[in-house]
Amino acid sequence: MGKMVPLFRCCFRRLKAPGPTGVVTLTLAALAAGLTGIYFWVEQQQDNLDSHMPEFIGLLLLAGILYVVAVFLVERFPLGRAAMIVILISTVLFRLVLLPATPSLSDDVYRYQWDGRVQRAHLNPYVAFPHSPGLAYLLNPENPEPPGEDTPTIYPPLSEFAYRMIETVPGYKRVSTILDLACVGMLLLLLAAMKRPLHRVLTYAWNPAVLISFAMSGHFDPLAIVMFLAALFFLVTDRPGLSIAALALSFLSKFFPVLLLPAFLKRVRLAYAGIFAILVFTLYLPFLGAGLHLFDGARNYGRDWSNNASFFPLLQFVARSKPRAELFAGLIVLAAIGYLTKLRAGLLWSSLVLMGGVLLVSPTAYPWYFTWSIPFLCFYPSAAWLLMGVTSVLGYTPPLADGSGNSLLMLSLEYGPVYLWLAYYCWAARGKRRSAGVQELGIRHRNA
Repeated sequence: MGKMVPLFRCCFRRLKAPGPTGVVTLTLAALAAGLTGIYFWVEQQQDNLDSHMPEFIGLLLLAGILYVVAVFLVERFPLGRAAMIVILISTVLFRLVLLPATPSLSDDVYRYQWDGRVQRAHLNPYVAFPHSPGLAYLLNPENPEPPGEDTPTIYPPLSEFAYRMIETVPGYKRVSTILDLACVGMLLLLLAAMKRPLHRVLTYAWNPAVLISFAMSGHFDPLAIVMFLAALFFLVTDRPGLSIAALALSFLSKFFPVLLLPAFLKRVRLAYAGIFAILVFTLYLPFLGAGLHLFDGARNYGRDWSNNASFFPLLQFVARSKPRAELFAGLIVLAAIGYLTKLRAGLLWSSLVLMGGVLLVSPTAYPWYFTWSIPFLCFYPSAAWLLMGVTSVLGYTPPLADGSGNSLLMLSLEYGPVYLWLAYYCWAARGKRRSAGVQELGIRHRNA
């Protein structure tokens, strides 16, 4: 607690910093008003969104443009307290506007509800699945076929414990939104600890993909994101035990944080890996009755799911089979981890590269998956990945969203500009040694 007082004092001192003319703050307020209008329209169409999909996509792309302008203002100008108030009030307002909406873009929340009902019925979600004989009574009549109706759960145990404690679909959405706001709070703490402008929290807090994924659709990814941000914060503030514990809880919510485990362990004593292992074993312990079927859901997901992929179809064409393509994709990710480790790249930079890059080579890249990397844009506002956060909304178009087929046009519009920007960046950086994030402030490298 003693370390937190100076941190908050520093936060308030930063908010007193002189800002530019009020024009920039008024512009932010005008952008917030425009975004509120867009989200209000989206909420009003909640029961008929499929028939208004072109308008929905167009308005969310417009929201993305307004968002990018806001990010530019935050990055370009040293703003003051009034701008911070606008950012925070709008952050809450956007979520309140979208919260009542029906989660019509994704039915994942109904799978959360089913998993919760299974546990309250004293069954094992790693064995039971919606089409299991005799379990029809656990289904929600409003959505009798939740995702993965023929497979056990794919979610790690911390998420499952959370699902058990919530009963209604609006309840899942409320908790997701609260966790989302907790991510905003953790980002403010992390920005302050690293002596970065607090206004940069807008990059996450106003992101349309974040708002649609969590406040509107109720996806539970914020549980993993807030735990991962907590892990970074504890590492920055020199509390390695808490950092590894938070990283374990993040992994136990979604599997993606395991990508950064080697980078964390290089910055703490290797003995702390025991904390990670103990927490993982402890939370999986109540479900070990599933035996060898414990990871059937995860295996089925890797084998059967494919949606909104970009680079993976090319890998599959070259490899001539999905398993070999997945092997190539895994090797690419491992090579990236090894390269960043060799460079001793900063954790925040590594997080952006790995969590973004893994989606580019993955066979499955649902629009809400891109929210995993958006918090790190507050520290490294990559233009290409800001663009990805905007164009990812095209993943909701019917040919991509329902898995009925891959529209080459939609995929080209979604990913083409991003790959072109990345190619330009690589060309412009040719011959230069890029060390972004290597000397990341506040994170000291330690030998294991």
